Amino acid sequence: MANLKEVRTRIASVDSTRKITSAMKMVSASKLRRAQNAIQQMRPYAHKLHELLENLSGAISQTNHPLFTQREEVNSVLLVVISSNRGLCGSFNSNVIKQINHLTEVTYKEVAQNNKLHYVTIGKRASEHVARYYGNLILAQDDLTEAPSFDEISNMANMIMSKFAEGNYDKVEIVYHEFRNAASQVLITETYLPIKPLEQVEENDFPTDYIYQPDRDSITNDLVPKILKIQLFKALLDSVASEHGARMTAMHQATDNATELLKDLKLQYNKARQAAITTEILEIVSGAEALDN
Repeated sequence: MANLKEVRTRIASVDSTRKITSAMKMVSASKLRRAQNAIQQMRPYAHKLHELLENLSGAISQTNHPLFTQREEVNSVLLVVISSNRGLCGSFNSNVIKQINHLTEVTYKEVAQNNKLHYVTIGKRASEHVARYYGNLILAQDDLTEAPSFDEISNMANMIMSKFAEGNYDKVEIVYHEFRNAASQVLITETYLPIKPLEQVEENDFPTDYIYQPDRDSITNDLVPKILKIQLFKALLDSVASEHGARMTAMHQATDNATELLKDLKLQYNKARQAAITTEILEIVSGAEALDN
């Protein structure tokens, strides 16, 4: 059994750790509330714009819009990956890194071997992993996870759309966590470009027949980039809310584990203390008997 000093040291260490994890949990809960409000306010607007884009897609695709161009062969791919800057958020970052590895080494293995797989990252964890193992990191925006900015995302989206329209990439995909609630975040890999046309319409449902004013090309050329910017910004807000939810859950579990460990250590300390007291009493009694004899 460990001596009393060792147990006291462990108790003090675990108690200090519990205070830290409890404080981090409260900080994450506060940040989560703001991030959750932001994504909840953005989501209906983004979904409505996406629905509008789907309804327009059939007509827009007929105009040979560059962002709707479906390439027969995918020879070059751009991955937009969103992670966090810091750890201590459970499996949040490890899931993103596993997906990067899977896309690079399995899904787009031939593209990567031809050096045609490039990356845009948001968050230091993804940036560091890509730079260390794969390279081809054309843009890293690590500050956006701390302070999401639509202007910065707009510039990033313009760059991505421009490179796709010029034919530098045949496909662009986004990897991020979709926020469900504080305890549930789902890793999503979705196609950003090219925009897929509406494949099918439900029975007894008909696509909206829009009347364009002043003309279809002018409206679509202005509307489509805005929708894509909103889509990328929504992915960032989803990821930020997911990060804080994952960290709050992880710190909550760590605090509970520390509390249970403290109970065990205090029980161990009390047993060791009782054993030490019993030993001292026996030594005193034995010494007294020896003096009497």
